[in-house]
Amino acid sequence: MSENTSASPLLKELFSVGAHFGYSRTRRHPSVARHLFGTKNKVDIIDIEQTEVMLQKAAEYMKTLGQKGKTVIFVGTKPEAKDATRTAAESLDLPFVTSRWVGGILTNFPEIKKRLTRLEELRAAKISGDLQKKYTKKEQLLIAREVAKMEELFSGIVSLKGLPDALFIVDPKKEEIAVLEAQRLGIPVIALGSTDCDLTTITYPILANDASRAAIEFIVKHLADAYKQ
Repeated sequence: MSENTSASPLLKELFSVGAHFGYSRTRRHPSVARHLFGTKNKVDIIDIEQTEVMLQKAAEYMKTLGQKGKTVIFVGTKPEAKDATRTAAESLDLPFVTSRWVGGILTNFPEIKKRLTRLEELRAAKISGDLQKKYTKKEQLLIAREVAKMEELFSGIVSLKGLPDALFIVDPKKEEIAVLEAQRLGIPVIALGSTDCDLTTITYPILANDASRAAIEFIVKHLADAYKQ
């Protein structure tokens, strides 16, 4: 693909961050075939004019979610996605998962909610000094370890009071459990995924490079800005 001077600003941005680079042809999922521009040096090249359309659809949906104050969980646990995912979610005061998707966050929410409540209680006890008053040093050490583990897994979703209205996911192949849980409960999924992902499982797929930090940051920010609007 060559950069078209008459291309839209959004298309030019997608091109400049390398959103059009997929994975090798051997990793291609059949569902992406009709969205490809071609193959170069055995690497699938995504038709980013189609990516632009997908991104606009996803952004429109995010905008409607934002207008209604709906809850979206941002999920991005791969190293390239963690920072962008967390930054976007925090800027919108929305929950996020950047460590590991714990099975049951959606499908067994009442149980997860108990753990979130426990984390909030232990946080409050630490701040008030109750931990030091009520427990021995050994017990405090064990509680500190428990808190550290829970913070790692759940700190981004402590604010979650019920099931979310939607999920935004970076790399739905990696986050397959999150996708399956959302599907089971009929929760819409917006996802940025590359050529190895099954687009048929996603409500609002965005086919683009999910291995590039720059591409992830651009697309995540674009969707966060749409929610803000």
